[in-house]
Amino acid sequence: MTEYAVRIIQLSYTYPDGTRALEKIDLDVPCGERIAIVGPSGAGKSTLLLHLNGVLQGTGSIKILNQKLEQSGLREVRRQVGLLFQDPNDQLFCPTVYEDVAFGPLNLTVPADEIQRRVDKALSDAGLNKSIRSRSSHHLSLGERRRVSLAAVLAMEPAILGMDEPTSNLDPRNRHHLIEVISGLKATLIIATHDLELVLDVCPRTVLMDQGKIWADGETRKMLADSRLMDAHGLEVPLSLKLGFKSK
Repeated sequence: MTEYAVRIIQLSYTYPDGTRALEKIDLDVPCGERIAIVGPSGAGKSTLLLHLNGVLQGTGSIKILNQKLEQSGLREVRRQVGLLFQDPNDQLFCPTVYEDVAFGPLNLTVPADEIQRRVDKALSDAGLNKSIRSRSSHHLSLGERRRVSLAAVLAMEPAILGMDEPTSNLDPRNRHHLIEVISGLKATLIIATHDLELVLDVCPRTVLMDQGKIWADGETRKMLADSRLMDAHGLEVPLSLKLGFKSK
């Protein structure tokens, strides 16, 4: 019997200004799966991610690890679902890297000795040296800040990790390193991105969104190679697929 990390049924959401961002979304994500959510800007990708731990609350039904997402259970759901925002400055606000990474576990009342272990492990898992702990996050490079943001999420030890454009604005070295880090994570991954080469590297399954709806859901390589489908939704077949570079 399949165990699901996320089950979404008929999820709809309209922003206060009247913008219809999601319309009757149905999506199942089995535990341990890695899926990408792709589509043009304004498709609803980020809005969908923000529903996974109750930052936004639309109509319809969401279950996280078989627990219905409701206001009364948000604290427990947020133990299980971590979100990595597109802009690390939205996630980092403490005086030092250590405090940024420790913030989440502290708010979950994790014991002090356990927080130290979690911070060290999260920094290591995000590809950062312990020596960075005393530095200010806002004095780091964009690539370093993005990894600190990832460490802050990993320190919560979430079973499910939603990531919004994790490689945007990174130089090739930092992008490559972050993809290596993401590839090594054990959590269920849901990645909203325009980086289709990242999708090919990390996610066996892809969901295509446009205008707040899901238009396709299937095997990544087959979907991204479908030039007619991609063109219809403002996307392009990744260059590596056009040239036959990807072997997996």
